[in-house]
This record gives sequence, C-alpha cells and structure tokens, in this order.
Amino acid sequence: MINASKYLAIVLAISCAATFAQPDVVKKDSVISSMVREVSSSNLESNIRKLVSFGTRHSLSQRKSETTGIGAACMWVKSEFDKYAENSNGRLTAVLDSFVVEPDGRRIIRKVLMTNVMATLKGSDPNDNRIFIVSGHLDSRASEANDSVSAAPGADDDGSGVAAVLELARVMSKHSFPATIIFVAVSGEEQGLFGSTHLAKKAKDQNWNVVAMLNNDMIGNSYSGQTFLKDNIDVRVFSEGVPLFETDQMKSIRQSTNAENDGISRQLARYVREISERYVDQLNVKLVYRNDRFLRGGDHTPFNRQGFAAVRFCEMNEEYDHQHQNVRKENGMQYGDLPEFVDYEYARKITCANLATLANLAMAPAVPQKVGVLVKELTNETTLKWNAPEGRTPKGYYVMMRETDQPVWQKKFYTENTEITLPYSKDNFFFAVQSVDDSGHESLPVWPVPVR
Repeated sequence: MINASKYLAIVLAISCAATFAQPDVVKKDSVISSMVREVSSSNLESNIRKLVSFGTRHSLSQRKSETTGIGAACMWVKSEFDKYAENSNGRLTAVLDSFVVEPDGRRIIRKVLMTNVMATLKGSDPNDNRIFIVSGHLDSRASEANDSVSAAPGADDDGSGVAAVLELARVMSKHSFPATIIFVAVSGEEQGLFGSTHLAKKAKDQNWNVVAMLNNDMIGNSYSGQTFLKDNIDVRVFSEGVPLFETDQMKSIRQSTNAENDGISRQLARYVREISERYVDQLNVKLVYRNDRFLRGGDHTPFNRQGFAAVRFCEMNEEYDHQHQNVRKENGMQYGDLPEFVDYEYARKITCANLATLANLAMAPAVPQKVGVLVKELTNETTLKWNAPEGRTPKGYYVMMRETDQPVWQKKFYTENTEITLPYSKDNFFFAVQSVDDSGHESLPVWPVPVR
C-alpha cells in the first residue's frame, strides 16, 4: 500500500512529465547540417586577405589595373564564382552587372561606372519562381569618404561580408534547391547604397519574386573599443518595424491588427533566429528592432523600400579604430580595417547562420496564401483559415502563436488542414501561419488579416 507522501510524489512526477513532454515539431535536415559543417574559417580568412591585397576597393578607385582597385577586386570575385560554377553541373552562373552613376556633388564627384558581381544558383523546380538574395558590399573606404587613393583594406567592412557570400556560393552550389539563390557582392555602399539600390530596383521592375534578402555587413569583429567587450557568441539581426514601403491598405491592416512588430522583414528576422540557433552552435541571434544602427543604413534598406523582406546581419560590437580609418599608427595604437583584427571563427558562425537560413527557405514550400483570422463573431477561440501555396503542396502547416508582449513565437500547432480553431483568444495572442514539407523545412510565417 502506498502512503500519502509517496502517492503525492508519484502524482507530481507524472504531472511534470506531462508538462514538459512537448511534441518535437522541429526537424534538423542532415544535408543542411553537412553544409554548415563545410563552411571554413580558413577559407574566409583567405578570401578576406585577398580582398585586402587590392589596396583599396573604393568605388572611385581605378578599374584598369589587374592588381589594384575596385576593378581588379570585381574581376577576382567573378573568377571565384566562375570556379565554383565549374563544380555545379551548370546550376551556377556568374555575371558582372554594371551601371553608371552620375555625380551628385557629395560622394560621387564624377561620373562613375559601378559593378555588382552576381552568381545565380538556378532553382531546380521550373514552377518555383522564388528568389533568395544574400549580399555583402565589395567597396571599402578610408577616413575621408571620397579618398579613392589611400589604402582602404576593408577587411571587416565589408571584406567579411563578401568573403561570406563567396563561401556560401562555394558550399551551396554543390547542391540543388527548388528555388533560386543569388549571391552578390554589391558596389557603392559607402558612397550611398548605389549597388543595392540598382539591384532592388531591377528586381522590382522585372517582377522578381524576391522572398527574402540577407545583407551581411561587418560580421568579423568581436571586440569593442571604449567598452572593452569581447563577444563572439552574439550577432545582431536588424529588421524594419513599420515597413518603409507601406500602402494605405497595408497601413489600415497594420493599425487594425496591431501589426507594428509583424511586418515581413520582422518575420524574416524571427525566422533567422529560429533556424540559425537550430543549426549553429555557440551563436545567439539578437533581434534588433530597428532598420539599422542608429541613424545609419545598409544594403538591405533599398530592398525594404521596394517592398521586399530584408534584414542585416552585423557583428554585436563595432570597433571604430578599425572602421573608416586611414591605416596608421598613433601613440602606439594601430588604426585601420586590417585582417589581423578579424575574428574568423566568429565570421564562420555568422556565415553558417546565413547558410542554414537560405537552405531551409529554398527547400521549403512557398508561403500559404490568403491567410485570415475569422472575426464574424465574438469568441474566446481563434479560427484561422488559408489557401494552399502555389507550387509544391506542403505536408502541412504550423500555426504559430505568441503572447502580445513577447518578441518571438512561443508555440507551434501542426495541422494538415487549411483551417484550425485554437482555444486561445486573439485578444491575448498573436498568430501566423507557415507551410512545412515532410522533411521539416518551413516557409516564412504569414500574418493573418481579418476575414468576415
């Protein structure tokens, strides 16, 4: 016979087991894990040192030399993409996308040719027109914005981002994905986001189905001057709140559903956090709820302005003695953005976060369509309904839920139907819906609009 104390202990044990034994809805893809393991810190270092060897990559620097300046850097990046293309069975192709920028009296002092170096990994599904873009900026600068002659090594800003894009292309081009991935080293960032503006406008004008854009700008420094912090565990991901591109209809829905924190770029940022931390050890994604650093911008911003989901990866702490500085020594202090100040293991982890995010998105089904929350009657339950996505039919769907004061999704409910009723009030929770295939690859979440 069991005494009262032993009976209580058994009841508590069973209760605790029931509380914490949540169903495992997360699947890790062994192919993605293998790709993540292939990313090499030594390759990143080699790429960065090669970029530094061009002396300066200033947008106004010379284009005729084979060893110095922005022209030589463009040609080398293109040659690397071409090398990866040889092992891609025809999937990867590289181009130089050049355009002319007229003088603006500020940072463009003369008419200049700029070039984005692009490699496209064509999707394997002819019925899948989705495009995912990952970028770093090729140009560098010294202390003065228009100094196109002085050494501007740009090891971290943004040799680290370009090195990551190259390493991603090297690893991912060996594999096939249903959707298309574009790897791009953009030009003219330091002079005014010209390369990314050109590409975003092209994507809009040519009606590209750009689902997500990942910008990598300074992902290799783990030390902070002034505050003396050392952090190679955390990475910032910046995302816009209220969309820079917002129509009157979008504004009306946002205001009526309190979606100030749930635009498409914010959903992408949350996705980056979930997938990165699923596949990359010793890396925490810090969601920064602003478009970019205080009063500054980056190459994701032109994509936001065109209505695309876009975010920026950036190191947790910046070191301003090694950013936008002439290379020199003063009072025993070394200034300049030199390769010896890059933390290559840190850059590797952030590159892996990009890879896991891109691969999971490009393998996933498209997002569900016409996602709505029923509001015909007052109820303490929440009913959501949606249509299947275009293209491949998903295995099912995750309905995601979080409390209104929480920054990330807290629960996932799986269903193979296109409608679900949950015993949670829409007054107290936010919801979204994403498609998922039988291997566990999830699409981006879609915010529901009111349906009567």
